[in-house]
Amino acid sequence: MSLKNTFRQMFSKKESTNQLAISMTKQGIAYCHMAEQKIQDAQLLKLVDNDFTKSLSLLGSTLGLSGDCRLILAANQYHIVQIDKPSVPEEELNQALKWQVKELVNIPPEDMILDYFDGPMLAGGGQKLNVVVASKAELATFVKELDQQQITISSITTEEFAFKDLLPVQDDAHLLLVQQPGEEMVILIIKNGQMYFHRRLRGFSDIAKKSEDELAFGMIDSISLEIQRSTDYFERQLKQAPIKTIKVLTPNDNEAFIARKLSENTNVAVELFSLPEHYANYRQYAAPLGLFIEQTPVAQTQEVEV
Repeated sequence: MSLKNTFRQMFSKKESTNQLAISMTKQGIAYCHMAEQKIQDAQLLKLVDNDFTKSLSLLGSTLGLSGDCRLILAANQYHIVQIDKPSVPEEELNQALKWQVKELVNIPPEDMILDYFDGPMLAGGGQKLNVVVASKAELATFVKELDQQQITISSITTEEFAFKDLLPVQDDAHLLLVQQPGEEMVILIIKNGQMYFHRRLRGFSDIAKKSEDELAFGMIDSISLEIQRSTDYFERQLKQAPIKTIKVLTPNDNEAFIARKLSENTNVAVELFSLPEHYANYRQYAAPLGLFIEQTPVAQTQEVEV
């Protein structure tokens, strides 16, 4: 089951040809406005009084935007927890999950809106579920605010899923090291369009402000260690073939340097992830763009020269 499908069923209306993708982040609201399959505008709106609802109101009242909207939640607006799959009929699964995760999240069961995606089968044969939980009341506030501005939410998703959709379906496994400006880094391992692994790396949100010397003195090694731990889990615990490439999408001035130094610490090919040509100048908006280009044919990449 897809996280986006559950939220669509609860909140969606008929889609418009005028489309928005919005990513709520610590810095503000990053959005892409699309019409006729082309980017009309992309901006980062700073938070107003540290309030997302007030900030969302600017999209219609100040910028005059309207139409269909796809929303990416901020990292602190949802939880992803992994649990053993309950032995209950499919139609009872969502209700069972609420009580199984209630001790793991700070949202009361009556306020939970949740979805799940299957975790890969572990080496011992146990089946896991990854449960995504958010506050229904908080999401309803966003929906109401945007609806008043003639902006209709058609789907709500998370940063991990938005980034996942950037990568076309491929038989080989690929590791993505991705980041939105000012946010924490995320490691994803994707194979056949499925997210096998995800990890949020704490302490790297200000990496764009670091000099090359600061990056080379410890920080790159820390990232390399997290990548190694992630690939070890994927290959040993999940019994999967080694990943094909490490793809880097960290839009800042040091991006190529980060990729080059990472390539020195691994035997796996390291590549800068390239968006389709007509989106190439919008790397800092890659997360919202992921909601528009999920069906794009295999993306081109450029290898990093060492």
